Amino acid sequence: MRPRRTVLTGLAMLASVALILSAGPGASAAGAKRPKTTCASLTAVDLPHTTVLSATTVAATASVPAHCAVQLVVTNPPANDQVRVGVWLPTENWNGRFQGAGGGGFSGGSPTTVPAAALRDGYAAAATDTGHTGGSGSFALNPDGTLNWQLIADFGYLGVHEMTVTAKALVKTFYGNTSFYSYFNGCSTGGRQALMEAQRYPSDYDGIAAGSPAVNWTKFHPAQFWGQLQMALSGNVVPPCKLALATQAAITACDPRDGAADGIIGDWQGCRFDARTLIGTATGCGTFTAADADVVNKIWEGPRDAGGQFLWYGLDRGANLQSLNNSVDGNQLPFGVGLEWFRYFLLQNPGWDWRTMTYDQYLLLFQQSVLQYQAVIATDDPDLSAFRDAGGKVVFWHGTADPLIFFRGTVDYYQRLEAAMGGARQTQKFARFFVAPGVGHCGGGQGAAPTNLMDAVVTWVERGKAPSQLIGQRTDASGNPTLTRPVCQYPQVARYKGHGATTEAKNFTCVDNHR
Repeated sequence: MRPRRTVLTGLAMLASVALILSAGPGASAAGAKRPKTTCASLTAVDLPHTTVLSATTVAATASVPAHCAVQLVVTNPPANDQVRVGVWLPTENWNGRFQGAGGGGFSGGSPTTVPAAALRDGYAAAATDTGHTGGSGSFALNPDGTLNWQLIADFGYLGVHEMTVTAKALVKTFYGNTSFYSYFNGCSTGGRQALMEAQRYPSDYDGIAAGSPAVNWTKFHPAQFWGQLQMALSGNVVPPCKLALATQAAITACDPRDGAADGIIGDWQGCRFDARTLIGTATGCGTFTAADADVVNKIWEGPRDAGGQFLWYGLDRGANLQSLNNSVDGNQLPFGVGLEWFRYFLLQNPGWDWRTMTYDQYLLLFQQSVLQYQAVIATDDPDLSAFRDAGGKVVFWHGTADPLIFFRGTVDYYQRLEAAMGGARQTQKFARFFVAPGVGHCGGGQGAAPTNLMDAVVTWVERGKAPSQLIGQRTDASGNPTLTRPVCQYPQVARYKGHGATTEAKNFTCVDNHR
């Protein structure tokens, strides 16, 4: 197959960046292995509204190969914001690929940290602060307290796209290549950014790898407050040890359904454990009460309006309930990113005391979140037809025990994706979703997180072989594998074959399961 060569015009302000190419399936990754120009010469590259701050040759170390490190800033007149971008270009053994890296939380991390893994694998790579510094949501407000819509847009979608366009221009200049593969890799906010690229800028990347994607942003952030609100309104702050009891009891009850008692709820779709069965159980922090059971069940159920109608999903049974519903000696400690979403983006009041929130106000803020920000940051558009038509491939996964981003929200997105794209068979020609039972946020937990995600995407894009399953791994503190397990494509689940060690992937098989 001949290479697909797509001109990426990017934003209107970057339209004059000519022939920045996104090579598709069939294109050669065996392009120029060495630079065609010097690192220092990149400071003279002329890109619209872009200032190259530095281009420095960095010698090889034990952790990263020799490379050219570039720092630049993109502005969007008349706002004159500053989207900082870091680009790292191997000076030898380039693999013919570019990899954009996603952020976390509110992003804002300094794009000066070398993406060591990508460089070791031979990628040219880039990262961005998406227009602001620091992990706080305070960038959403101007000094006068009004919303800074430019910086919100930079965070929501513009920053990553501008990173992509400018970085690919530098790749082309440095290596003299007009045809190379482009990939994006991100988890959490990075996973949201990954799917945002597929939705808004379908020609930016040939392949996308997304983990624990923070899509449905406008719904899951208000939902993160649901448990804390229930405890505050009921006057019953459920202590951490009781939350831990409920989680462990759910695991114990539902774990054997997949054929192996291993501390992992493999058949997550069939687990409906009721916390009321724990009433009267003695714990180190008091007896588990009916009021405790009511709070825990509501956390698992997720937000509902005054009429009991569904608003969003709750945490899955098996997820750590303390991350969003923590307290110390009865003092509630809401999750910081969710709290800042309310304070800066919705109420525009950094000093807001969340403990004054009523149920009615919560419902109004939930509605406001969706109405005000859906078009900017939700990133849950299921129409990926343009990405599909451009030849793109996307693989995303989510752990069922994610304690921060509601796993079933990602299931919801994939189901809507299938409905919009013509059903499972048609959707799986370009998009595949994998479920990692027992895995926490971007990893961790009792389950096995995917270890070969980017390899799977590259193989699909460049060789046309779609992944039918991924291999997951859990490691100890020293990085030694303690568990391997197939990570199955939704809606399949891993079923124990009935013989062999339950710590080895070869003794499990992915089987069809009810939705």
